[in-house]
Amino acid sequence: MGKYFGTDGFRGEANIDLTVDHAFRIGRYLGWYYGQKHKAKVVIGKDTRRSSYMFENALCAGLTASGADAYLLHVTSTPSVSFIARADDFDCGIMISASHNPFCDNGIKLLNGDGEKMEESVLDGIEEYLDSDRNLPYATRDGIGCTVDYAAGRNRYIGYLISLATRSYKGYKIGLDCANGSTWQMAKSVFDALGADTHVIANHPDGLNINVDCGSTHLDNLRKYVVENKLDLGFAFDGDADRCLAVDEKGNEINGDFIMYICAKYMKENGSFGNSKVVTTVMSNMGLYKALDELGIGYEKTAVGDKYVAENMRQNGHILGGEQSGHIIFGRLANTGDGLLTAIKVMEAVTETKQPLSALADGMVMYPQVLKNVIVTDKDETLSCEEVQAAVKKAEQELGANGRVLLRKSGTEPLLRVMSEATTKELCEEKVDDIIAAMQAAGKLIRVK
Repeated sequence: MGKYFGTDGFRGEANIDLTVDHAFRIGRYLGWYYGQKHKAKVVIGKDTRRSSYMFENALCAGLTASGADAYLLHVTSTPSVSFIARADDFDCGIMISASHNPFCDNGIKLLNGDGEKMEESVLDGIEEYLDSDRNLPYATRDGIGCTVDYAAGRNRYIGYLISLATRSYKGYKIGLDCANGSTWQMAKSVFDALGADTHVIANHPDGLNINVDCGSTHLDNLRKYVVENKLDLGFAFDGDADRCLAVDEKGNEINGDFIMYICAKYMKENGSFGNSKVVTTVMSNMGLYKALDELGIGYEKTAVGDKYVAENMRQNGHILGGEQSGHIIFGRLANTGDGLLTAIKVMEAVTETKQPLSALADGMVMYPQVLKNVIVTDKDETLSCEEVQAAVKKAEQELGANGRVLLRKSGTEPLLRVMSEATTKELCEEKVDDIIAAMQAAGKLIRVK
């Protein structure tokens, strides 16, 4: 991670950590960088945060001042920007969103012309420019870039999603929680077109209510809604729709690990999985690995972040990977996590097998897991602290093969994450608290968030 760009873009509180000046200068750099050999084309999408419009204008000003043309998808999803950047031959794509964070935060996510997370070399160049007094040349006369309404690109992406469904959803009652974010219009359009009896909640964005008690990080409302309305299942997206979690007909949460298990099993049974492996991060539950072992499906583990999952998949030719949080990547169909695509692939398993979602998830049992976020004096010093390392090692030894602990830096927030899995939740709590106590004893702990 760099000074500004983490594992999922430049993110922080709008006009505090991430300002319009940052956005303008990022646009200036990208327009200059891609415009050295030809007239640059950049596609931009945004979520429903109030500040997203401000950052969109600043980015457009920077891009066009450097001679690039800025194509606006308007309110749309991160995966749609990825798709259009690749399909329509753009130099790069920009998504303005802080994903699942509250409305007061925002972020700038950069994607290359293949719709993948931007190369580190480009991010390094942007960061160097942001911290410098360097003057990039301004475009003049007819060299100044233009801004283009490109809502048609978003509609093309919706058409692409609809084309991927293998069967009609007629007869299925499906709930959608749009998180008052990017999918507030798109999701219903897709599921209605596929014949579903669609029921939608959290689809009235006001610029301030994105992710508020809704979406993939707050499933209680969708769980209740599915049960009370006797729906067949439900899907919840995050603010920019690169995540998807599901709820079965009984109101049970189907997280990203379950989704990977369901899809891997289905693809193996229909012969489309081949010799591929499931690519997970180190945060995936032990229950997933045990269930995949029983199916004879291999897996690989990466650092936390869908960026690293995608890199592994590309390097090794794997076709399915993701995170427990709902970032799921279908390698033959997309280059980034895609919440709507994930919902369509889950529906494929449901409609083709003619089984309820609860039955498809039956073969996997989650180990209890406890995760606590802690703010410390210094993340790197705390990770290397002898007392903390000793506490981690002791917990690992005591859990043995029936559990694990994980201590890591957040890629998107200024804190450490302490996680434990074990046979009981009480045992998880005990091991996590032991590690946090070691931080406190060493004088490293500020507070548990």
